[in-house]
Amino acid sequence: MTTNNAELRQEKVETLNELIQATRDSAEFYADAAKAVKNPQLRSLFDDMAESKQGLVGSMAREVRAEAGEPATDGSLRGSLHQFYSTLRAEMAKDHGDYAYVKELEKSEDRLMAAFHDVIKRDDAPKAVKESLLSYLPKVQQHHDTMRERKWAMEARH
Repeated sequence: MTTNNAELRQEKVETLNELIQATRDSAEFYADAAKAVKNPQLRSLFDDMAESKQGLVGSMAREVRAEAGEPATDGSLRGSLHQFYSTLRAEMAKDHGDYAYVKELEKSEDRLMAAFHDVIKRDDAPKAVKESLLSYLPKVQQHHDTMRERKWAMEARH
């Protein structure tokens, strides 16, 4: 079965839009967490992460436009529901304070990185789609590693 250029562009646009939605959800979660945490260093880190993720969204959106597509403008319903649940859970875990946000944000980084890897590993994903995602992977990996290291550092103090 051959894939024509229009089908390839459509698959690339759809894949990027799904990841735009997930990345935008993550950026919003960071922005919300920055407002909620007490530690000024965490607040600054979360603001920086939200800004970096918005930059990633912008890059993917430009690529969608380059493929004559329309970039996703909202987060995903699933992401919004997850964000609500995670925020609620973090609020309920006041005894752990800022750590609850770090823990939930690290989990969200795991999920986002897995979403990128899932597409890259798919045998049926077109090479152009995989190459596109591979170009974003270093930034996604950096975000993941930053939150993992912050979580580990906080766990070591408990």
